[in-house]
Amino acid sequence: MAYETILFEIQDGVGILTFNRPGVLNALSLRTMEEVSEVIETVRADDNIRVLVLTGAGEKAFVAGADISEFSRMNPLQARLFAEKGQEIFFRLESLPKPVMACVNGFALGGGCEIAMSCDFIYASETARFGQPEVNLGLMPGFGGTQRLLRLVGRARAKELCMTGELISARQALEVGLAAKVFAPDKLMEETMKVARLLAKRSRGALRSIKLVIDRGADADLKTGCAIEAEAFGLCFAGRDAREGVAAFLEKRTPDFKGSLEE
Repeated sequence: MAYETILFEIQDGVGILTFNRPGVLNALSLRTMEEVSEVIETVRADDNIRVLVLTGAGEKAFVAGADISEFSRMNPLQARLFAEKGQEIFFRLESLPKPVMACVNGFALGGGCEIAMSCDFIYASETARFGQPEVNLGLMPGFGGTQRLLRLVGRARAKELCMTGELISARQALEVGLAAKVFAPDKLMEETMKVARLLAKRSRGALRSIKLVIDRGADADLKTGCAIEAEAFGLCFAGRDAREGVAAFLEKRTPDFKGSLEE
């Protein structure tokens, strides 16, 4: 399928979505949001796509925010609907039953930071910058930035970043728990794809269960979270991947996961 503002390709079971508006630092337009939504459903429906990677075209930006030119035409109701639509798309990205990685190669600001935080984890270039600078426009994050930032870096740091509009480096993002790993710019995609291909060979059922349990447990107390974990652990034994993994270990060979929970 041809897209206007993004690129999408599949390599070795890994879907790669590239924000492709480098002339405006890959800003999220309404059209971009619609195309991202389409890719999410494509990935959800295609069992051959085992992992999704998001990145940006060019060297300067992952996504430098929403397309501010569209803001000037919005009234309060339209702005609320815009925020709710973005949140709905990001929730669907976050809830994909497959690993989703953000490969942040430059600015991840505003909506760019928000969509990166909707991924399972972030790998960043040493030149990447993160931030929620909406306050500089007299606004605030609207695509879930206040809430996901709070959960990732803590209440005080989230307030500081959103209230000051401060941009932080990739190393700072790593220190506060926003980024998982940082690489040299020329190694970022190579290292990201190395892990993505590794995940594509893992048991799909196990990865789905891990993602589901961690996400559900994040907002639960410890005892409830552990109960969710125990139930999911037991369900893993219903699938052929668990039998294959155990047999491969005992037979000292590489497992051949078929990616199914079916008998």
